[in-house]
Amino acid sequence: MNIQTVLASVPKPAVALIEAFREAPTSVISDNLDRLAGAVGLRPFHRSGRMVGTAFTVKTRPGDNLAIHKALELVGPGDVIVVDGGGDETRALVGEIMKNIAEHRGAAGYVIDGAIRDVAAFAASDFPCFARAVIHRGPYKSGPGSINVPVSAGGSVISPGDIVVGDEDGVVSFPPSIAETLIEAVRAQIGREEEALKAIREGRYEGSYGR
Repeated sequence: MNIQTVLASVPKPAVALIEAFREAPTSVISDNLDRLAGAVGLRPFHRSGRMVGTAFTVKTRPGDNLAIHKALELVGPGDVIVVDGGGDETRALVGEIMKNIAEHRGAAGYVIDGAIRDVAAFAASDFPCFARAVIHRGPYKSGPGSINVPVSAGGSVISPGDIVVGDEDGVVSFPPSIAETLIEAVRAQIGREEEALKAIREGRYEGSYGR
């Protein structure tokens, strides 16, 4: 079946702007996106490490990974491969081989609204992978699908080129156009939280964090 490729590559903001979010917790980013943004129901399957990059999106028929294979021919350094698999958990969309292909091409990680397999390979690796479930059953490879169109991952709409951040708490994304303002707000909140923790340690906390 036909695989539609809208963009062969995605526009990327300055590396420094993306990397500014490397140490930013997804919880704090989410707080500063009105606590509305971010994927729901996806969890990390890799050993450790944070994911920061730009969204290279794939929309595929549930249980079918032909479009993902096509996307792997195009992805490059810093791309987060975001797959809208319709939340289907009955067939795995990626496994160890596709993990290694993405890693070899310099991708920043996978976000899969669906299932994966070969979970031990992901668990032994620091290559980020966030998905909904694990299952041994493999995918169909007949399509259809689309590459670099707006997709839904865990109920979050992600467009090609959006900045995607993932850590132990989950995955959030946002357009590059708000990144500079967002990182300032994130840093300010981190400062406030660090001060609250310091006050707790020193025995002078008075409940100001909850007000």
